[in-house]
Amino acid sequence: MADLTLYHAVPSRSAVALWMLEEISQPYDIHKLDLQQGEQLKPDYLAVNPMGKVPALRHKDAVITESAAICTYLADEFPQAKLNIPVGKPQRGVYLKWLFFGPSVFEPAMTDAAFPRKEAANPGALGYRPFDQVLDIMAKAVSKGPFLMGEQFTAADVVIGSGIRYGTMFKLIPERKEFSDYIARFSERPALKRAMARDHGDKAA
Repeated sequence: MADLTLYHAVPSRSAVALWMLEEISQPYDIHKLDLQQGEQLKPDYLAVNPMGKVPALRHKDAVITESAAICTYLADEFPQAKLNIPVGKPQRGVYLKWLFFGPSVFEPAMTDAAFPRKEAANPGALGYRPFDQVLDIMAKAVSKGPFLMGEQFTAADVVIGSGIRYGTMFKLIPERKEFSDYIARFSERPALKRAMARDHGDKAA
């Protein structure tokens, strides 16, 4: 039994954590959950993640939830994979910003655009800007490339790249050359290909 266990469902956002696990090249187990059958809401899993959603990661005695937190944890816990910016390096702040920009800014703005509110929210009450502005900020960041932190691919690219790829795939974000070029660059990574192959195999099984 591996020290790392991913609670995972296909398809779901836990694909982000699966990609990250492939990037660190460490042995891991998968505990699959059937979301259609509501397995994520059963007491055994709620004891792991009271939110009743995936992903969750168990590493020895620690349980980590939320995709960005899992990616941050794995990048720091396994520095030999060179997917983080270490503490003490000036660029770590920028790296952390992008790690949490995805779930705290990009995803909420994308959700608002996809499912408009009946009444417009007060912009000052939100923790993010209008979707078009968010996309402009992201497009500028990924166009400096090849990755968010320059030449180094990091966990931030796993988080942001997954979001852009998902949004593009389901036409939740408009087509932009900056995004398609960025997707093309990270899509060649062997770890992502392995993660996708594993998911496709599980889906077909």
